[in-house]
This record gives sequence, C-alpha cells and structure tokens, in this order.
Amino acid sequence: MLQRRKNRNHRKKSSRTRALLALAVIVGSLAIALTTPVRLGLDLRGGTQILLETRSTDTVDAGPDATDRTVEVLRGRIDALGVAEPTLVRSGDHRILVELPGLQDPETAAAVLGRTAQLTVHPVLGPADTLTPSADPSDPADPADPAKERILTDAAGQPLRLKAAAALTGQDVEGAAARFDQQSGTGWHVTVDFTDSGRTRWAQVTAEAACHPAGDPQRRVAIVLDGKIVSSPQVDPSVACGAGIPGGTTQITGSFDDAEARELALLISGGALPVPVETVEQRTVGATLGDAAIAAAARAAVIGTALTALFIIVVYRLMGLLATVALACYGLISYAALAAVGATLTLPGLAGFVLAIGMAVDANVLVFERAREEHAARNRPSPRSALTAGFRGALGAIADSNITTLIAAGLLFVLASGPVRGFGITLGIGVLASMVSALVVTRVLAEYALDRPAVFRRPRLTGIADPGRVRDRLLRRDPFLMRRPRRWLAGSAVLLAVAASGILVRGLDFGIDFTGGRLIEYSTTAPVDPDRARAALDRAGFPHAIVQSSGDGSLTVRAEELTDAQEATVTDTVSGLGGGTEKVRDELIGPSLGEELRRNALVALGLALGAQLLYLAVRFRWRFATAAVGALVHDVVILVGVFAWLGKPIDGLFLAALLTVIGYSVNDTVVLFDRIRELLARGRAMPLPRLTNRAILQTLPRTVNTGTGAALVLVALAVLADGTLTDFALALLVGLAVGTYSSVFTAAPLTVLGSARRTQ
Repeated sequence: MLQRRKNRNHRKKSSRTRALLALAVIVGSLAIALTTPVRLGLDLRGGTQILLETRSTDTVDAGPDATDRTVEVLRGRIDALGVAEPTLVRSGDHRILVELPGLQDPETAAAVLGRTAQLTVHPVLGPADTLTPSADPSDPADPADPAKERILTDAAGQPLRLKAAAALTGQDVEGAAARFDQQSGTGWHVTVDFTDSGRTRWAQVTAEAACHPAGDPQRRVAIVLDGKIVSSPQVDPSVACGAGIPGGTTQITGSFDDAEARELALLISGGALPVPVETVEQRTVGATLGDAAIAAAARAAVIGTALTALFIIVVYRLMGLLATVALACYGLISYAALAAVGATLTLPGLAGFVLAIGMAVDANVLVFERAREEHAARNRPSPRSALTAGFRGALGAIADSNITTLIAAGLLFVLASGPVRGFGITLGIGVLASMVSALVVTRVLAEYALDRPAVFRRPRLTGIADPGRVRDRLLRRDPFLMRRPRRWLAGSAVLLAVAASGILVRGLDFGIDFTGGRLIEYSTTAPVDPDRARAALDRAGFPHAIVQSSGDGSLTVRAEELTDAQEATVTDTVSGLGGGTEKVRDELIGPSLGEELRRNALVALGLALGAQLLYLAVRFRWRFATAAVGALVHDVVILVGVFAWLGKPIDGLFLAALLTVIGYSVNDTVVLFDRIRELLARGRAMPLPRLTNRAILQTLPRTVNTGTGAALVLVALAVLADGTLTDFALALLVGLAVGTYSSVFTAAPLTVLGSARRTQ
C-alpha cells in the first residue's frame, strides 16, 4: 500500500515537471514568434541583388576560371556573414551575380564582398619620415630601394618602412576568429591561427625581430590587409633573439568594435580573392517563385495539414485530437527556433519541415499504436496505464529514428553549404521540435485528459482501447510475409532495373541549378507582373524559367541554355506583356550549385550516411545497418529513375526532396529494426523469418497510418500547388511510397537472408 502511494506521488511529480516544461517552452516560443520575424529566402520574398565584375591584374587574368574561383571565395564570406541561402552564379566571363535574402544592411555586405582581402606579414625595417622611399641609386643594397621595401602607415598614423617581400601570406593562415577579452583590457581583437608551414615562418620572422632591443621599431611585425597595416605588434621582451614565438597563433589588436572585428576575421578566414572585384550595380529583386505560386503552396499546405489532422482524429479519436494540438505547438516551436537562430526559410528548408512533421506525427502514432498493443495483449486495466506503457515501449524507436536523422542534419550543417546546409538547419530544428511536441506536449495533454472521470468511464473514446482496423485484420489473418524473402528482393531488383534503364536510356535532365544557362534582362515601357510573365513563358515552352522583377522596373529571365530561336521566343513573349521592350543584358550564367558546392554536399552526405551506418551497427547489428543502407540506395535509385522516365528536371528542389526521402527511408527502417531487436531480446527460440514477420505485422499499423498522414499533405501540394512545387511534391510522394515499401520488402528480407548465410 505504501509503495503504491509512493509510485502515485512520483507519477504526479513527473507529470507536473513535464507540464511546467511544456508550458515554459510554449510561452517562450510564443514570445519569440511575436517579436522576431523569420527571414524568408529569395524564392519566397526576394532580396538584394549585387552585380560584381572581376578585374585582371598584372599577374592574373580575370577569365572564367578566375571568376569561378572568386565565386567560391565569396560564398565562404557570405556564409561567415550569416546570410543563409544566397545565390551566386557567374554571369558571362567576368561578372558574378550575387543575390542575398533579407539583408538589413546591404551596403555593408557589398563592401565586404568587394574587398580583395590580400593578407601579408612583413618585418618592420624602421620608421619613415615620408610616405615616399628615398633610395641611393649608387648603392644597390640600399634598404630604401622600392623593390626591397614598402612604406605604409600604421593604425596610429606613423609611416613604417617594411620589407617588400612578405614573410607570410594568406596561404599560411588556417583560420581567424573575433574575440573579446575584458580582463586584459584589449577589448575586441582577432585571433589568427597559422598552418603548419605558417607556424614555421611566423617563428622565423618573430625570431629575427626579437634580436632588436625592446622599443625598437624593428622589433615589430606588420600585418597588412589590402595594402593597409591593420596591426603592427611588438615581439614581447620575454622572447629571446633567434627563439621566435611558437604555437602558430597571433592577435590583431586595435580600436575594434564587435562588427569590425568580425568583419576582419571573416575576411582573413575566407581568404583573398583571386582577382579584384568591383560592384557594378546593386538593387532589390522580387521572389523567384511569385505570389501566385507561394499562395497556392500555402493554401495546399493548410488543406493538407487539415486533412492529416482530421485523419489522425478519426483514427485515434481523443488522443488524435490532442496530438493535433501538439502538432500546432510543434509548428510554433519550430517557427520560434528558426527566428531565434536567424535562419532563412526557403522551399528546400520547408522540405526539411515536411520530413519533421512526418516524424512528429510518427512519434505520436508509435506511442498510440504501442498503447493499443499494451491494452489488448497485456490486458492493461485502463487507457492511462496503457498510454504510460506505450510511451515507455516506443521511446527506443523514437530515439533511434530521431538520432539517426539528427546525425545527418548535423553533418549537412557543418560540412555542406548553400541549400543543402539550409536543409540541415531546418531539419535539425524540426526534429528537435517534434521530439518536444510528441514526448512532452502530447504526453502532458494525454495524461491530463485520461485522468478525467468522464474519459475514464468511456475508454473507447480515447482511441487506445480499440485495436484499430488495420491491426484487427492483421490479427485475424496473420499472413507470413517473410516465407519467401527472395521473391520480395526479386521484385525490388525488377524495380531497380526499370529505374536504372530510365537513367541510361532517357538520361537526366539537369536543371539550371546544376548546368547554368542564360540570363536575359529586359527594360519595359509598362510594368510587367512576374506571375503573368511566368505563366506566359510556361505556355511558350519554358516551364522552368526563373522570372524576377527588380526595384528599377526591369524584368530578368533565367533559363536553361537557349538557342537563338528560343531566345527570340522569350523576347517576343515578354514584349507581348510589357509593350516596348529593350534587351539590356544577355549573358551566359554558371550553375548556382557549383562544382565545389556539389562536392561538399556529396562529401557531407557520404559522411552522414557513414555515421548513420555506424550508429545503426552499434545500436543493432552490422547486418541490420547494411540492410538499411541497401534499402536507402534502392529508394534513391528508384526516385531518380522515375524522374528520368518522366523527363522531370533534376534541380535544387529535387535535391531537397531527395534528402527528405533519404531521411524518411532511414526513419521507417529503424522503427522496424527496433521492434525486431525487442523481439529478439524476449526470446531467441523463434526463427528469424517468423520473428521478422511478427515485427512487420506489429509495426504495419504505424506504417500505414504515418504514411497516410504524410501522403495527405503531399497530395494536396501535388494537386493544388503550381509549377515546380508540383514536381517537388511528386518526388516526395514517390519517395514516401518507395520508402514504405523498401523498409518492409527490401530491408527486412536482406536482414533475414543475411542472417541465414551467417548460420550456414
């Protein structure tokens, strides 16, 4: 009796703690959502467009190769500025088109992008009386020879004579960071870390400077950025002559505020531009998707979410209603988290949320289905106790599926850039928010409702006391799906062959994001609505053209590579909308997903899959992990093959959809493997094919209900949305269907056959 009372008190205390935590998270999220707006990307709102032009130097020609290298350096600077989801493409041979979403200070961004950031370190030869070197022509060794020395002014305004040859350059710098040191009184400074070769050279230059007495200008070392001395520290008196400063780190000090220190750090970290650039023009541009497409997508998302909520309520009744409320809290928490971290929300980012919404629904479905099992199989006395057991039993599957997804999201955020990095950010935020929604908010609401006497007297109202139609039919029929696993694998092999033949026969239609294309800018006598232009170009045979308006009234069309006849068609189409039309620019542009960005994305994705494989091997067994990866490859090949057969473009949106499908496939397979592991722990006497079959049947209700809930949102997007959003939704629908199939009929048979070979 006493123990029962202690358990009851402990349960009440835990419930109060969860309730307070849920309340704090919701209130905090609401406060952030009401005070901090989320930045929308170029596809949803537009932003600032900056046109840069590269300039040749005496040693480097500003051709296409140098311009391409400059694009990658600029991309690193923009990432360091905190601007998410930018667009950078080479326009022509010497120009770079930069589009930045939601900037509050575009002038500062343009100034930072235009800096060459050529960093050098020079020994100081001494003070200079004037800024013009005076050399003795009769003495070729005269240190005032301009070929051997430079005269620059330090931060205090004192002219200094420096050795012309740099002891170190930006190639010797590994990284830089802004720091604030309140204790020493130096305030903001920049810490510079050197590479291995840079450490040696830094030690040499400081060793030579240390041979001069303290206070002598020659004991100083000048750090020069773009021809200006930003710092000229004196080597500390404790450093002996010839010893130098070890460690490979130095500080750049000065009267910096936080913005200046951060700007200097990102310029040094990003490296020097291969060639100088000059800002040609700067203006505001509209969204690439258009108001009509965005409105259609929003309408489809609302209708799809409402259908999903209705489905969950019909299946799980009161628990479904409470789960819907928790999903609304999930949306609030995710929005607030995005706003708090300053992320930029784009359509690829929304793909991450589609997956996270599915995982949030899935977590609730896992708990409710497990509670139904507990209530039916173990004769739990009440829905309350069955729900508690459901949360406890489903925790392992929820944790494993979310952790594997977070591993991928974290590596994509750290290692990738551009839209792939944005996908990782929103996916990670969405997964964490879904865990809070399902494990805290849903549980608080459900426990409170089940403790009400009116609910206690009506257990069927809860949705837990009823096993559900899918489970009831499976219990009556008990099909043995894993009787012949090779047949399922043969079916998967046929699907793979059909998909692969599509890739080989039809080929892949890479979009402008991967291949580049043509940019044409028009000046029209009458304003042209971008939505009308998109619709007209679609009818003219250019469904994937990107149309943007700008603040000066011009209209820009970006499309794949066009023949002269196609260009004339585009021009005639625009002329028919805007009256008198003048073509002010016509240039070839490079891909927005450049070679380095694609390479980084592939490396990040490969490491993410490897980390997931390792995690699954640790949590389960190697044969489970390899089966999961096999099913994943199966899903990716089929999705790409379907798009090849349909002639759909492989672009940035497809990449986001592909990443979403990968996450869903792993999540679906992990849920099944978690149940297999649980059944193996209970008893090893049952043959693995029969045990795997039982795990499939036990998790199939969850698979059906989760898939149906996610499919309702995607079908609404596919039917009601416009243009590229339809292809995006189609890719997710194909991936959803294939991922559901592969978890049961590819991953499970691979596991069964792999185990059979080990026992032979």
